[in-house]
Amino acid sequence: MNKQRCKLIALVVAVALAGGAGGYWLAQSGLAGMAKSSDKPAAGATKDDRKVLYWYDPMVPNQHFDRPGKSPFMDMQLVPKYAEEGGEAAGVKIDPGVAQNLGIRLATVESKTLTEPVDAVANVGFNEREVAVVQARSNGFVQRVYARAPGDVVPQGAPLADLLVPEWAGAQQEYLAMLKTGDKALASAARERLRLTGMPESLISRVEQTGTLHSVVTIFTPIGGVIQELGVRSGMTVSMGMTLAKINGLGTVWLEAAIPEAQASRARTGQPLVAHLAAYPGEEFKGKVIAVLPQTNTDSRTLRVRIELPNRDGRLKPGMFAQVRLEAGTGKPAILVPSEAIIRTGTRTVVLLAADGGHFQPVEVQIGQESGGKTVVLKGLEAGQKVVASGQFLIDSEASLKGVLARMAEGSAVQAPSSMSSKDKTAALNQASGKVEAIKPGEITISHGPVASLGWGAMTMTFKLARPELTAGLKPGDNVSFGFSQQGSDFMVQQLSKTGGSQ
Repeated sequence: MNKQRCKLIALVVAVALAGGAGGYWLAQSGLAGMAKSSDKPAAGATKDDRKVLYWYDPMVPNQHFDRPGKSPFMDMQLVPKYAEEGGEAAGVKIDPGVAQNLGIRLATVESKTLTEPVDAVANVGFNEREVAVVQARSNGFVQRVYARAPGDVVPQGAPLADLLVPEWAGAQQEYLAMLKTGDKALASAARERLRLTGMPESLISRVEQTGTLHSVVTIFTPIGGVIQELGVRSGMTVSMGMTLAKINGLGTVWLEAAIPEAQASRARTGQPLVAHLAAYPGEEFKGKVIAVLPQTNTDSRTLRVRIELPNRDGRLKPGMFAQVRLEAGTGKPAILVPSEAIIRTGTRTVVLLAADGGHFQPVEVQIGQESGGKTVVLKGLEAGQKVVASGQFLIDSEASLKGVLARMAEGSAVQAPSSMSSKDKTAALNQASGKVEAIKPGEITISHGPVASLGWGAMTMTFKLARPELTAGLKPGDNVSFGFSQQGSDFMVQQLSKTGGSQ
């Protein structure tokens, strides 16, 4: 009895100890579970109390999830998008110290008139509008030639030659006779005859005042300038209408500038300019465009522009070489940014807009003409905003990794894949190769290598099938090459072929 009673007592103690230990273990397990449950963040919050707007796959940033977990597209975890990052409108946030180390430089968007200087070479020439031609008004003989020669510079009123005109002697004698008769009508008719024979008014007045014949007339230069042609010699006979001399004025000169065809639209009549001549270094000669000639030189693809310059003291000689600069401009304010701030991706033009707190957002813009390191922005920016002018390619790379530019691409898609022609669809496919992991109705899971066209690395992901028959003859473990395209948030396999043996 004593032995059985001892066994019973020992059994009760063991059960009690086991119960106590079990209760302690259950209590500890329950506390641990509660701790783990309390440590797990709820949807929309993290351990550090940062508000989460949504979770997303960096490779498919347009698809949002309200809870963390594994991506249905890639073999990777979803990434949270925090409220302080600005949601959809945000781009990239960079610490100010890091931004300084990257050499990021900002520029202010300006609203001002764009000046477009056009530089060209030119040659000095005569002003062809300032030309005087001296002709014989009646038949006669050259009695005397003054010491003149082509190329001489003469003042206005300089004598050229003395001409004897016999016809004028008879007409003058008749006019003097009519004056003596006192018949005003006859005298007026005789005077008109003198004028019609080509006699200058000054000579007729001299005949009236002196009452004597003046059959020899001196030919004077009507303007000052250079004698380009001189066709009169002593003793020669001249006929009515014969050119005796041609004189070109030197008060102003022309510059014939050659403007490249690509800049022809910037040259306009009345445009001011500045000319520099090698003969007078350091001096500026100001003038204006008086004509844009209507014909382009087919050999040099340049347009001729005619410029007029005042010839101070006759210093500008035809044949001199000059360099001119036309200050062209639209005359209207435009939105301007530094040309180095423009990122051309091939399909769109983007600038990185700087916001407060170290945030940078890519903005698609429409640009216009460029001049002097500035580019006109027709659409997308406003004056006073800050854009990245240096280091933007480093920020752009970070933005591409986070899918910001991918969201821009979604809004600017021109044509859905379903509406593409078969030729365009083939051209838009992303090519890759890998191993089949699983095949299910309407989808296939492939462990593929890098996809160069999208910048992806090697990963395992599930693709949709464009046609069920694409997987005919395939099984898990087969090596395949395939082409796929993105349709909304799905990646659709359009081409699929076996490339080697099973692994």
